[in-house]
Parts: sequence; C-alpha cells; structure tokens
Amino acid sequence: MTDDVGFGATELFGGPIPTPTYARLAERGLRWNRFHTTALCSPTRAALLTGRNHHVAATGIIMEFSTPFPGYHSIVSKSVGTIGEVLTGNGYGTAWFGKNHNVPDWLTTPTGPFDLWPTGLGFEYFYGFLGADAHQFRPAVYENTTPVEPYLDRDDYHFDADMADHATAWIRRQKAVNPDKPFFAYYTPGTAHAPHHAPKEWIEKFAGKFDHGWDEQRVRTFERQKELGIIPADAVLNPTPEDYQRWDDLSDEMKRVCARQMECYAAALSHCDHQVGRVVDAIEQLGELDNTLIIYIQGDNGSSAEDPTGHGLTSEIGVLANGIVDREDFMQENIDEFGGMWFQNHFSHGWAHAMNTPYQWDKKIASHLGGSRTSAVISWPARIADQGGLRSQFTHITDIVPTILEAAGIPMPDTIDGVEQVALNGTSMVPFFDDADAAETHTTQYFEVVANQGIYHEGWIANTAPKRLPWVGMGQTHADPFNEYEWQLYNLTEDFTQSKNLAEAHPEKLEQLRQLFLDEAGKNQVFPLDDRYIERLRPENRPVHNVGRTIYTYYPGISRITEGMAPNMKNTSYRVTANVTIPDEGAEGILMCQGGWFGGNAFYLLEGKPTFSYARSHYPEHKYTIAGTDPVLPGDHELVVDFAYDGGAPGGGGLATITVDGVSVASGRIDQTIPVRVSADETFDVGEDTGTPVVRDYDVPFRFTGILHQLTVDTDPTT
Repeated sequence: MTDDVGFGATELFGGPIPTPTYARLAERGLRWNRFHTTALCSPTRAALLTGRNHHVAATGIIMEFSTPFPGYHSIVSKSVGTIGEVLTGNGYGTAWFGKNHNVPDWLTTPTGPFDLWPTGLGFEYFYGFLGADAHQFRPAVYENTTPVEPYLDRDDYHFDADMADHATAWIRRQKAVNPDKPFFAYYTPGTAHAPHHAPKEWIEKFAGKFDHGWDEQRVRTFERQKELGIIPADAVLNPTPEDYQRWDDLSDEMKRVCARQMECYAAALSHCDHQVGRVVDAIEQLGELDNTLIIYIQGDNGSSAEDPTGHGLTSEIGVLANGIVDREDFMQENIDEFGGMWFQNHFSHGWAHAMNTPYQWDKKIASHLGGSRTSAVISWPARIADQGGLRSQFTHITDIVPTILEAAGIPMPDTIDGVEQVALNGTSMVPFFDDADAAETHTTQYFEVVANQGIYHEGWIANTAPKRLPWVGMGQTHADPFNEYEWQLYNLTEDFTQSKNLAEAHPEKLEQLRQLFLDEAGKNQVFPLDDRYIERLRPENRPVHNVGRTIYTYYPGISRITEGMAPNMKNTSYRVTANVTIPDEGAEGILMCQGGWFGGNAFYLLEGKPTFSYARSHYPEHKYTIAGTDPVLPGDHELVVDFAYDGGAPGGGGLATITVDGVSVASGRIDQTIPVRVSADETFDVGEDTGTPVVRDYDVPFRFTGILHQLTVDTDPTT
C-alpha cells in the first residue's frame, strides 16, 4: 500500500504517472474502482491490519494527534488482533516492511515498551520507520526494535530501494530454509507522502511533463478514465472548489516551481513502483508468483492537499506545524533542491486535487470520495480467471483481512492468546473474484476523520460538507459537528462521482441516513466528534514519562530518543552540560543534537571549537551558530551552553551562551525558535547525530572523538 496517492494518479486509472508493476499485476488480476479507505494514514493502516473499523482499533486519528477517548487513544486493544497474529499463529512466516505509523506517539522510543510495535502485534520481522513520514535519504529506520542507520557511507541511498532489498532477502530466506512454509509480507512504502524524494535521474524523466498545470491535468485524466472504462460514461467531473489555487493565476516563475513539484511526486511514485516490481520479480524467480495473492492498494487515502498557499511547500514540519511561510524567491532560487536531501517538499493542493480526479476534495476529507476512494489491484493468477477485469462493488479497507483469511482458508479465531476477539467489520472480496456482478456484501460503512462525517448504505451516501479546508491546521472548531455541519445526500448508484447533492429533494432519506450514522458511530466508538487538528499535535498532550522531571542525564551510546521522551527544550530556557576529556590530538564531534536540518539544535566541537547551532527551519535566515574562537585544550573540561528564553508567545527568541569550565567563550542571539514540534522523524542524540545535520558545517554521524563522560540537560536552569 502506497501513501497519499489519489484515485487518478496512476496511468492504470487514467492518470499521468507510469506504474508498470501496478499495471502488470492488473493484467493478471482485477482492478477495483470503488475501493475505500478511512481518508487518513494511521486510521487506514489500523483498519487494514485488523479488519475492524478504525475507531474500534482506537485509531480515529493519527498517532501524533491521539486523545484520551476510546476511539482515539491509539492503544490497540488485545481484543482487536491483527492479521500478523492470526497468520503467524497458523504457521506463516510474517514480516512488515516500510511505514508503521501505528505505534502510539509516546512509545516510539528505543526502550519501548514494544508490545504495540510490529513485532508485538504478531509480525516476526520488521524493517521500517515508525512515524508519519520519513526522509527517504536519511530515514529513522528500525530493524525489529533496534535503531539502524543504513544510509551511512552510501551516497546513492534511498529508502524505497533499501526496503525492496530487505523484503526480497526476507522472502528468499523464507523459501530457502522452508520451501513449504507460506509467507505474508506487509509492504507499505512511505511514498508518496511528503517529502516527495526521488533519485535525481528519476526526476529528470518527468522534466516538462506537467507544464500544462493541474487544471488541464484534471480534464485529461477525466477523459482518459472514461476511455479506459474506469468510470462510467455518464460520470461527472466535479468542479474544483473556489478556494483552490488556479494554475493560470500563477506567475511564470511559480508555474515552473509547481511543475517541478509534480515532477518530483511522479518520480517518487514511479520509482517506488519500480522497487515493488523488484520484489514481484523475486517471487516470480522462486516460481511462486502464480500462487501468490498480491493486494496492491494505491493510496492509504487520497492525495494530500495540506499546502496552505497553493504554491506547494519546502518543509512539511516547518510550514504545517511550526508556521513557516515559504518565500517564492527562495523556492525559485532553489528549484533544483526539490526532490533532494535539503527539502521536505510537498506539492500544491492543486496537484493533489488533480490526482484525486474525478472526485471532490482530498486527504482528511473522509466525507467525500476524493479523500476516501483510492484504487486497488488484486492479483492471483492461479485463482482469478477474469484477468484484467474490473470490479465495481463497494469495498473498504476493513475487507482486506477477511479476504486474506478466506483466500488462505483460515477462520478468524474467537480468541487470540486467550483474549476474546471483537468481531470483524469487513467482509471478504473473494466472492467477486469469479463474478463481476455479484451482490455487494459490504452494504453499510460510516466515515469519520476530524469530524468530516459520512455514511454509505446500499448505494446512497449522506455526508457533511467540510468546514475546514484540507490545508487549514488550526482554528474553526465546533462544539457539535454532527448538527453544526451541513449534510449532503448523494445516490452513488446513479452518480458515480458524488456530484449531485439530493438533500433538498430527499430530506427523508437524508434524515434516515443521519440516524444510521449515529447508530454506527455509537457502536464503533466514534464519539465524541472532534474537529481540532494541529491543536492536538504537541507531544506533551499525550502521556509524558517525564512529568515533573527537569534534569536529564545521558551517557555515550544513547541516541534516537523521540521527541515525546526527550527533554522539552521548546519555549523555555535550558542548559546543556557536557563533561568531557579532550585527548592530546584534540577532538571534535557532536555532544548533543535534537532534530536536524528542518528544525533542531546541536552542541558540538568543530575543529575543536565549542559550537552551538540552532535551526528554526531550513531557511538560511533561520540558521544560527554561536562558536568559541579557540579549540578546547587537552584535558578534562565542563562544556556548557545556556539558552535564556525571552518568554512570551511560543517560538520566541533568546540568548545562547557557551562556557568552558565556567568561563564564557561565546554568546549570541537566536531570534526565533521552534514553537510546536521539532520533527516528525528526527530524534535526540548524544555523542552523534542521526538523520540530517542541523547546519551544513558538519555531516552525520559526526561522532565525538574525545571522551564524553556525561551529558546533562536542565530544562529549568534558573532554579
């Protein structure tokens, strides 16, 4: 399953992006044009893994936004077992590759507990990352529960290729050791979630391919979808909402920037599909391809329109979480950086809407098909006779587990490890393998993400109109979203694209479905409805292991501490103290670092000189470095950086002072600091830096070459 890929992105479904592996599997399997997700990352993944609705799996929102209600606290109950647990218990070899985004935010640490990590959820092997996204060139990878840095000393590294290498090796090992043992691989790239990273040669393949813009692309895709028969001949192309940026309103310079963004997105997805193809090739070489069920879901939700300006953005964490406003001149001057190491680029919401053709809206908007309907292919040549066929029954992400179990001939157990199991919400898709006209079995399905609500029932859908645009992160909250939101009504049997609102024509039908939504929401732990978003993001909103703690003591070898477990150095004064021994030949390297290029701070010795660097963001005006003029002499020393925060609103400035053995050697202003979150994926490290550097004066891991005896962080240095 790819990430943030809309219904109309791939050539197979009428879009502009070649995905030959996806097409290859479709030729020997089936395409699904009414397949639905929850419209958001973690919820879709929880539903896929468990076969239950996302709120039943306590994942009504992404991990980083969880709240203490049954449907939203992100702690999956033992009564909601995973497909990994079931298949492992039935003799399968099981592995999980790529994106997780299902470990509670406060448990993504190298010290666990690990019961909600993949290896705690029944999978025998895990190779991937835990968070919402990953820097594809410098990802925070775990092998099982051990942090690894596979990119070190590799100039050509990209996580999608590494992930395919590990999946191929694991499958070959399974079959080499025990040829008769079946295997199950859950393969979930972080692509094409931002950052849209791809090898440069792949980006160049798409040069000039999107100069016509997103408005024209929607029309081209829509026409191609009809030619392919992917959508009915009478389907309607929904108009682009007025709030979206129009291509013709861009300057020529920004048209080039935005076209480059789409080139990067297309390259990332196409490159990812190529890596999937390498895994499929490996299965074929083993002689197992015909009898291997491959479910390829193109997107855990629709494409992401989380871009507030319509110009795209250069850092998701900087813009969406921390309020950075991208400068057009910076984007134009650094156009070649899109897709590469030093940008966390995301394309314009105009491109997102084009990738979701022909539907309304985008990721997060669970009420509308642009957010929830993605495409899927199922290949199983030994079982599926109608190869290349199309299936149009309503299907949902919760149907994947029942489909796998029926295909494998394994019943869902009543208990797992003695714990009685909650009933599955999904239904098997296997009956549709043989009969394109088989009656739907998944006849009722609610939708809800961030209070965007919908209810499907027997061909009809009632849904709310979004109150908040997809790129608006804060504000506009409502006490009673069920009654305060406008409700719409569509007959999807006659209106494939949810384009004709029938609420006024059929008020009794609308009211019937609204009541059904209340019933389903009540049964599935959807209440209370909550339309807050970024307001939920701060790590300190969730369980904090360090309540009341102000002194943090670390020793060499301690790294990859996630933000929720690390000292909270945002919006406060703090002191970092390092006790070191400098050898006769001198020393340099990291003493302490949190975050990296897109936001963070680092205390280190550079050419022996004590140095403190701070990054409010990746913009040059947001980089600050304070350094002593002389190297620290050989011997034992106490190196200290004190940051005195100005106070006031979050993200304010302060004065940083470096002392060596109590003597001030440097001081300087840091005018702006990080207000909300340091990073989605980079961590707190001691004695080294993982991921990206805070500044380009050094590169990771930049391990300290002296002796670091102890490092202390004091987040209340005035007491």
